[in-house]
Amino acid sequence: MRYLLLIHTNPENWATLSEAEAGAMYGEYTAFTQRIVDSGEFVSGDPLQGPDTATVVRVRDGARSTTDGPYVETKEHLAGYYVIDCAGLDRALAIAAEIPDARFAGVEVRPLADMTMPS
Repeated sequence: MRYLLLIHTNPENWATLSEAEAGAMYGEYTAFTQRIVDSGEFVSGDPLQGPDTATVVRVRDGARSTTDGPYVETKEHLAGYYVIDCAGLDRALAIAAEIPDARFAGVEVRPLADMTMPS
């Protein structure tokens, strides 16, 4: 089963880390990612740039409009994601708990919908 692990973090938590501590966290991310690659459960994943780089697109009455910056005001923002393919929800939750940011903020675990068209 495939799951999306959404990493919601507060950049203020990262700002409190020393350069050595931040380097150690990046090292933990590298090791975590390698573990799920080695186990065959990694599908994809990437960190995201900050919410100040976002653009929100809306279409109303056929007209497109865009808004710069974050969609909502919040302390936490979507910082990155992993798509995994694993045995089930229990395993997905165990993998999510290994994500380094889970110590500071939240990792949302969502099953991906099967959009396969019936033949």
